[in-house]
Amino acid sequence: METIDIAVIGGGPAGLTAALYAARARAKTVVFETALPGGQIITTDWVENYPAFPQGVSGAELGELMHRQAEQFGAEFRTFASIESIVPQDLDFVITDSEGQAALARSVILATGAVPKRLGIPGEAEYTGRGVSWCATCDGALFRGKTVAVAGGGDAAVEEALFLTKFAEKVYLIHRRDELRATKCIQERCFDNERIEMKWSRVIREVKGEGGKVVGLDLGATNGEADEFLPLDGLFIFVGVEPKSALVAGLCDLDESGYVKIDPNGLTSYPGLYAAGDVTVGDLKQVVTAAAGGAAAAFEAVRYIDDRLCSIG
Repeated sequence: METIDIAVIGGGPAGLTAALYAARARAKTVVFETALPGGQIITTDWVENYPAFPQGVSGAELGELMHRQAEQFGAEFRTFASIESIVPQDLDFVITDSEGQAALARSVILATGAVPKRLGIPGEAEYTGRGVSWCATCDGALFRGKTVAVAGGGDAAVEEALFLTKFAEKVYLIHRRDELRATKCIQERCFDNERIEMKWSRVIREVKGEGGKVVGLDLGATNGEADEFLPLDGLFIFVGVEPKSALVAGLCDLDESGYVKIDPNGLTSYPGLYAAGDVTVGDLKQVVTAAAGGAAAAFEAVRYIDDRLCSIG
């Protein structure tokens, strides 16, 4: 069985930074990523709040830069590799992928991130890929000159609504409350954009379609006003995320929402198991915080391995 020092599960900003720090410390580091390195950041059109990029940078470019830097220092990447289990063995961990291939890792850093939440309404699943999407960067160009809606009221929802105005003729922003939760400067850009119209105090009851594509939404009012039907061509959903923590659900402590509990250094409740990024407890889910968490977890994982080897020696 192959033995590696640090197995990084997940190739987003947290995992890429962890890989950089671990590999640079001369630990044998392998990153397991179910898709391409970069994580969700590569689907983000523009990042304007990451340090050292005063003019902003595309998410795809930032992800690629992080990937190349980690690889430059010796991190190994295994893409399209889905880890199915993490099983402790003495002080190590046996990790097994979907094809049954196993490896022994002295330490594991979980950086699996989080996935967008579903609304759980009629028509959502049926019309996914036929007008319902969770990625404006991926699908926005398909709605050039058309009418779309964005569900949500946080930073992600407002930023995606702004991005969609590059293509769509009209963008409705649907929010269950009468004010947004997004950062003020982002809100200001939203309100100044003539292509965006707010649908305050509304929830989506059902996605309606005809001929295999979305034709509109049934909206319910949360403030006592009348319900309505909103004709449009597409719906983009940004109502929060769910942590991808199932791999460690029985191994370390999670909070009530399924986020991994960690100490300030990224250590979980299980020795040798670390976590970083959006899968962990914390209010601020940004590239910069994911990167910081990845660095801390890798630093501590390397020290954990070194301490073990010193005690053996």
